[in-house]
Amino acid sequence: MLGGRDPLAAVDGVSFHVDPGETLAIVGESGSGKSVTALSIMQLLPARVGQITQGSIHLRERELTQLNEEDMRAVRGREIGMIFQEPMTSLNPVHTIGRQIAEVLIEHEEISSTEARDRSIAMLELVGIPSPKRRVDNYPHEMSGGMRQRAMIAMALACNPSLLIADEPTTALDVTIQAQILDLMEELQDRLGMAIIFITHDLGVVAQMAQRVVVMYAGQIVEQGPVHEIFERPCMPYTAGLISSIPRLGSAEKGQRLRTIPGNVPSLSERPDGCRFSTRCSHVSAICTEGVPALEVRSRGHEVRCSRWRDLDLTDKAVS
Repeated sequence: MLGGRDPLAAVDGVSFHVDPGETLAIVGESGSGKSVTALSIMQLLPARVGQITQGSIHLRERELTQLNEEDMRAVRGREIGMIFQEPMTSLNPVHTIGRQIAEVLIEHEEISSTEARDRSIAMLELVGIPSPKRRVDNYPHEMSGGMRQRAMIAMALACNPSLLIADEPTTALDVTIQAQILDLMEELQDRLGMAIIFITHDLGVVAQMAQRVVVMYAGQIVEQGPVHEIFERPCMPYTAGLISSIPRLGSAEKGQRLRTIPGNVPSLSERPDGCRFSTRCSHVSAICTEGVPALEVRSRGHEVRCSRWRDLDLTDKAVS
């Protein structure tokens, strides 16, 4: 990120893949680098405050970091769709929902406005919005939060992209609507065969939606692997802390306090030497501050960034 003086690395040490038809979850606290990673994939980092300085982003055989803005515009919407966290700030308040979906179709498929309107109605119907022929002429403020999020999904999927990035798409919704949106995304994935990168801080959502999970902290991947293995055998204390903070049924009746991770994610200018989680970790030792730990292979598909992972038994924090 470009600050007032020296540039700071918001995200580094990040490498992952997602296969067709797969859902990959990216989890971590606010400030971990999840959204910056998503915006980097889409090449949507604000030029004044951030830029990609090294590394590569591949979509099939294409290297996205080498594309100019015109070519990247052709990728956004057509090959990669994105759902943002708060649809009220992502949708244009002065245009109807139908017009905003139609703009995506006209831009990428060069169809007539009449055909684009018909396709927009079909997309609204696909995502479960009732009376789509009427709703297509609604403005965002005329819809509920759940309906706006469905409209955002319709816009993101209008051109049938091969990859959908969902950046905390259910955070602002109540539990009932959240469940409906998650069910809808799973149904559409089965129907369309797209890959999904699902960014969230909710591990319950991860357990429901994803096959693999990437855990990020302070701009780095600290653990990644199959969801069931990460939940049952976490190797990184930060991952174990996230898992142990999941509320358990009956814990309140037993008088058990909700577990938390002490402290906060360090700012870009205050990251500690060595392991970035060392200032909050209850298992910290001298080796943790000697150098930045590498991402090591624990088992096939399971990687961890921790100097002490072989010494620690964190299974008491696992989900049983």
